[in-house]
Amino acid sequence: MHTKIIIRSLILFLLCAAKTSAQEVLTIKDAMKIALENNFEIKIASNNLDIDKTNVSTGNAGMLPRVTASLVDANRIENSTQTLQNGTVNTLDNAKNNSLNYGVGLDWTVFDGFKMFARLDQLKELQKLGEAQLKRTIILKISEVNAVYFDLVQQQQQLTALDTTIMISTKRLELAQNRFKIGKASKLEVLNAQVDLNTDKVALLRQKESYANRKIVLNQILARDSKVDFKVVDNVKVDDKLILAELIALAEKQNPQLESEIINKRVAELQLKQIKGDRYPRINLTTGYNFLDTESSLGFTAAFSARGFNYGLRASLNVFDGFAQNRNEKIAKIQLDNSKIAIEQQSLLLTSELSIAFQTYLTNLELIDLEETNEAIAKQNLNITVDKFRIGTITTLEFRAAQLNYINAKVRYSNAQFQAKLSEIALRELAGNMSF
Repeated sequence: MHTKIIIRSLILFLLCAAKTSAQEVLTIKDAMKIALENNFEIKIASNNLDIDKTNVSTGNAGMLPRVTASLVDANRIENSTQTLQNGTVNTLDNAKNNSLNYGVGLDWTVFDGFKMFARLDQLKELQKLGEAQLKRTIILKISEVNAVYFDLVQQQQQLTALDTTIMISTKRLELAQNRFKIGKASKLEVLNAQVDLNTDKVALLRQKESYANRKIVLNQILARDSKVDFKVVDNVKVDDKLILAELIALAEKQNPQLESEIINKRVAELQLKQIKGDRYPRINLTTGYNFLDTESSLGFTAAFSARGFNYGLRASLNVFDGFAQNRNEKIAKIQLDNSKIAIEQQSLLLTSELSIAFQTYLTNLELIDLEETNEAIAKQNLNITVDKFRIGTITTLEFRAAQLNYINAKVRYSNAQFQAKLSEIALRELAGNMSF
């Protein structure tokens, strides 16, 4: 019996410990750290950057020689007839002829109109483009983590508000039942109180469902098991010190989309430089060492062998290619102009989006103050209403109206904080100033 009690106590302790662990508070810093380590899109963008880094090499740019080893072993069996100058005819059936040629050769482009140097610079710019794309992916994911996280904070606050209203509705039902027992209230008042309590319980269940679903979404973004349970912090802190001019200045320097367009312009310039390189001659150095062995069953030479070093120079110049060179250069110049236009377009779009988002941000900051005042007034009104209802000087409809006004005020205040936080996140995302 004593053993059973110990086992039950141990199981109870483990269950409590598991429940405590499951409800661990997840801070926004922890969430961002997990996202940076686990998020699949960030991992893919990081791998793509590794590819861009690997491509940056002198060999990939065409600066290094190409060394090739080759071997050719040719064999023939044929019926041969050979007529000499003096009229003698030699005939041999199934004559065997062998030829073995092997060696090592080197081909090195020493000049191609400076195309190889432009290509190397272009590869470096493509690496920078990969870095900008990784940065953009990280900023977008961190913004998404922040948005979902603070949505959970808001929903958690709403759960607290609904818990409060259920407590109030439960107390109201108890008062109504007590007043009915002593004959100061009708059965209708008790039924109305019960209906309102049930309505509040339904709202709480719906809110719990929404809260649980958003947890799953956040776990998905963090690339971890959707069943991992956690709590978030209880409040939303909004930075109310942001300045539009500073945000625009930051965006011009570090917004990843604008940065990508600037890099694309540099890539287009280097592409044009490579195309213009085709107007210059191309010079290659060639060298190698070859071995040749041949055997013949019929002929003047029964066997032949050679060993030797070869070298040379090959030069070529495009004299006329059907005006393809002019066409390619014209297209490259148009693409360069498009890249310049894209920079101007992105810069203007960025300024406009920042201005719109900042105006929304200012409005939401004002709404926070207004809704905070409304919540305080609604709470004071509810306290007065509860006292009056307790002594029976107001109707149940007036009590319910005051109760709903208070809950709605709390929800609006929570939502105002959340919307202001979303505005802050949007501004930081556009400015490329998202902290992570």
